[in-house]
Amino acid sequence: MKKLFAAAVGFAAILTAAAPASAADMAVKAPPMAPLPVIYNWTGFYIGANGGWGQSRNCWDFVAVGAVFADGCGDRSGGLFGGQLGYRWQSGGWVFGVEAQGDWADINSTRLSLINPAFSTHVRTDGIGLFTGQIGYAWNAALFYVKGGAAVTSNTFDILTTIGGVNVASANSTRWGGAIGVGFEYGFTPNWSFGVEYDHLFMGDANNSFSVVNLIVTKEVNRISQDVDMVTLRINYRFGGYGAPVAARY
Repeated sequence: MKKLFAAAVGFAAILTAAAPASAADMAVKAPPMAPLPVIYNWTGFYIGANGGWGQSRNCWDFVAVGAVFADGCGDRSGGLFGGQLGYRWQSGGWVFGVEAQGDWADINSTRLSLINPAFSTHVRTDGIGLFTGQIGYAWNAALFYVKGGAAVTSNTFDILTTIGGVNVASANSTRWGGAIGVGFEYGFTPNWSFGVEYDHLFMGDANNSFSVVNLIVTKEVNRISQDVDMVTLRINYRFGGYGAPVAARY
């Protein structure tokens, strides 16, 4: 009986000593993984507003008796305000898009005629439109892009008396040309982004027939060239939100 009791006590002591070792050998449960970060997704339709500064350069040539008389060039600048809408889609870091933009403009100037100083030429641009494609690269919420396409401007050309500013001839012109640009945009919320953009418009030259025979030269046909530079600040609202977890890029 004493031997049986001693064996039982010894067996209990062995179990007690082995228990801590078994607990130490158990695998420690791994902590839960932190949520994966998300990347900004530029895909989707967007609409926005823009405003800024524009400068137009015009050169006048008067065409008469088969000859061209250069009357000089003038630069003018003014404010711009308008809106844009478009669609972008993203593949990896690359972003592609199309956009239409329209702006009201207040760009006008008056310049003394070099051919006949008794008269001055006045140019006013009151509307600008852009229809462009875009290609860019995104670093998460930051997007750099270039763009190019068609441009249209709405212009009024006047010939005024230098003394008194009496309008003696007028012509209206809706002119089509090309545009290239570059921009940077940053998404500061899942749907809102803010950016800055520069565009140059190549409007070429065109003949303009004035409302009456102009008084600078005897022929009423005038060839006027135009180039426009635009710098605008933009804000866009995109329909959609952030994209998939960044794990898709691992």
